[in-house]
Amino acid sequence: MYYLAKFAVLIYFKIMYKLHFEGKENIPTDTTVIYACNHRSNADPPLLGCGARGRFAFMAKEELFRNKLFAWLIRSLGAFPVARGKGDTGVIDTAVERLGSGRSLMIFPEGTRSKDGKVGKGHTGAALIAVKADKPIIPVGICYGEKLKFRTPLTVKFGRPIDPEEYCEISDTPNPRQLVKLKNRYMADIKLLVEGEPEASDDTKEDKADE
Repeated sequence: MYYLAKFAVLIYFKIMYKLHFEGKENIPTDTTVIYACNHRSNADPPLLGCGARGRFAFMAKEELFRNKLFAWLIRSLGAFPVARGKGDTGVIDTAVERLGSGRSLMIFPEGTRSKDGKVGKGHTGAALIAVKADKPIIPVGICYGEKLKFRTPLTVKFGRPIDPEEYCEISDTPNPRQLVKLKNRYMADIKLLVEGEPEASDDTKEDKADE
């Protein structure tokens, strides 16, 4: 049922949008991973899931689990509830458990949808989970124009994996400053995937011309 549903969703998105995937070769095949992705619409989780390898899990706000039928559906697709704004520390342990049980994890580190399409500063949750679980982070960019409309060109870009051990000592109690460094790395990679290389200033262009 899981893979049948995933295939049906992929066909739907292929019909609705001009959907392409880039960088899927960057996804490791020998381990579960954490997909850290920008957030623009409610379509982001299934869009990311269509390109992700294997089974995955994702956090969903607890309000979505109030309807028993819908709760059963999203649980079967890997969702687990999180109480936003209540300091729900148990969700970190749940995320680590899911990674250890063979499911990769989808996280949208900005914490809310972007209204202008630009990538925000993000939070350290993905970094904390990566360090606790000792799993790589795959930065992901969902890219399209101002609005998602019928037959909009849409590309899901998967970046190169980030080894958390390059930034943090693998531990149950990681250093907060190290977590920020790791967070800054994957947010910079996400921004690069979504927005591309920043344009050089006029002064920089003149300096290069002088060289």
